[in-house]
Amino acid sequence: MTGQNVAASSHPSATLFGTAAIGCILYAALALLLMHVLRPDFAPASHMISDYAVGPYGWVMQSVFVGLSAGCIMLVVGLARSGPTSIAARLGIVLLAVASIGLIVSAIFPTDLQGAPSTESGHIHTLSFFVNVASIILAIILLTVSCGSDLRWRSYRRISLILFSLVVLAFVLQFLTLRKGAPYGLANRLFIAVLLVWIIVTANRLRTLPPQ
Repeated sequence: MTGQNVAASSHPSATLFGTAAIGCILYAALALLLMHVLRPDFAPASHMISDYAVGPYGWVMQSVFVGLSAGCIMLVVGLARSGPTSIAARLGIVLLAVASIGLIVSAIFPTDLQGAPSTESGHIHTLSFFVNVASIILAIILLTVSCGSDLRWRSYRRISLILFSLVVLAFVLQFLTLRKGAPYGLANRLFIAVLLVWIIVTANRLRTLPPQ
């Protein structure tokens, strides 16, 4: 089946929201890569990506969070309309929506740089980080499990399970490196990269989903 035929057989709304989600995530990824060029003074090994929101060009990093939030929202709407319909899947979609809200909070409240005085903004950003991570990981678990209950999504279950395993591995690596002298910044980027891959691959599956 050609790409044109796949698109023609897909549900219009699934194609629309899947494509929009991919577009938003790709923008966020490109903007994040740009921050590495704009802020060469921030060594990737010793700085979380959130640090880019502090100082010059901070608005670019804030737009990364907004792009991630928009991508999640597009995926939420698409999955709500065309995703698995089990209770677990619906809960997963809700958790993904929670993460999208949390990402907006992360954009509004910049983090505190290491060694800088603690601020209310930094505390809120840290809290949003933990909420976002927990919500997205749980959402991936629930959505992966639910794929088996829907014929249109069943073939995607194995791919989602592999990506989920990579997310968990990156998550564990992230927290094992949360100490001075460890390359926690690189682990943070790996974790974010794997999450972005899951969102893009899931959105692409949604985009090419055959109608019921």
